[in-house]
Order: sequence, then C-alpha cells, then structure tokens
Amino acid sequence: MTRPIRIAALILAAGRSVRMGGRNKLLTKLNGIPLVARVASALVHSHAEPVIVVTGHEREHVKQLLSGQNVTFVNNPDYADGMSTSLRRGLAALPEDVDAALVCLGDMPHITSAHIDRLMMTFHPTADRAICVPTFAGKRGNPVLWAKRFFVEMGQTTGDVGARDLIARYAGLVHEVEMADNSVLIDIDTPADLTRLPTLQSTKNEGCLYD
Repeated sequence: MTRPIRIAALILAAGRSVRMGGRNKLLTKLNGIPLVARVASALVHSHAEPVIVVTGHEREHVKQLLSGQNVTFVNNPDYADGMSTSLRRGLAALPEDVDAALVCLGDMPHITSAHIDRLMMTFHPTADRAICVPTFAGKRGNPVLWAKRFFVEMGQTTGDVGARDLIARYAGLVHEVEMADNSVLIDIDTPADLTRLPTLQSTKNEGCLYD
C-alpha cells in the first residue's frame, strides 16, 4: 500500500528585521503572543511534520520563545546574506522521506492551522499541483508548498528573494488555492504594518497553544 504523503514545514525566523528600526519583529507580542510563536503554533497544530525553525538573528531569544513547542531548530550563521541562506539551511535539515515542504515566513500573524491544512489537502507531487500557492481575491500570498522535486533548485537561490523566481519558471505546475480571508497576504515588515493590523482574535480552532 502506498504510504501517506509526508509534508514538512520550514519557518524562516533568522532575519534581522532591518525595516523595523532595530526591533526584532518576530519577538513582538500581538495580543500577548510573540509573532513567531503565533506562526509556530499554527504549524504545530497542522498536519505538517516535522516543523523546522531556521534561526539566526537573536536565535537564543527565538528558541526560548518556542521552547514549549514541538519544533526542531536549525541555526543559519549566514542569515545576514539573505533569506536564501535560511531556505538552504532548512532544506538541508529535512528528513529524506518527506515529499514536500511548506516554506513559511515567521512574521504572518493571521496564519492558522486551517490555512496550512487547506494547502496540504490540494497538493499532489506529480500532477499540476506540485507547487501550491495560497491566494485571496486573486492575489498570491504565503506560505508556499513545494514538492521535493524542486528542493535542489530552491537551494541554489541567492539573495533575499527566496524561491520566488521558481514559481514563474514552473508556472504550469502551480496550483492557486483560494482562501476565505486575507491572512495569507499579511506580514509585518515595518512598525506601520503593526499599527494597521486588525484586532487578532485567538480562538480554539486556530490551534494556538496560548489560548
């Protein structure tokens, strides 16, 4: 019998938050919950396994905040060279038997386990659903789910753009997954982004450890 598809998750949590004026956005609390902890909780409560957190800048603080969650940590000493270095470290840490990986940003406060599981349900490694991208109102967001066949090319990316170019290169294999809300479009880059956030309402079905 064919084994179930195994999908891992990578949380990129190594960046310096250069547009936050010296403040590490991942440590910022929203409704009393650090941003990176909110993202990690959504992944832990999804069907993704394992959940790997790539750390770098202020890594001990990040690890401390996530110490009670079922995640694995991988340090990226080259984090100052851009997101691609964290992606490379995370991919190298994946178990051999995974079929795909969700690449998740650590600064998306509204992402829930329901968003993650919806992406995973639509994935197929060999059909035209080998790359699954969440959308809202026709606009593409994050996280993105990648079949294992792309891992080598993803690991060869450079700079601070992640694997974005591969989505255009393999457009025929991209499957857009429409979401019921705009959570997949919201991330935090500047202090102004924080002030524009709608009120976060933690509920049991978000899979949040802190409820």
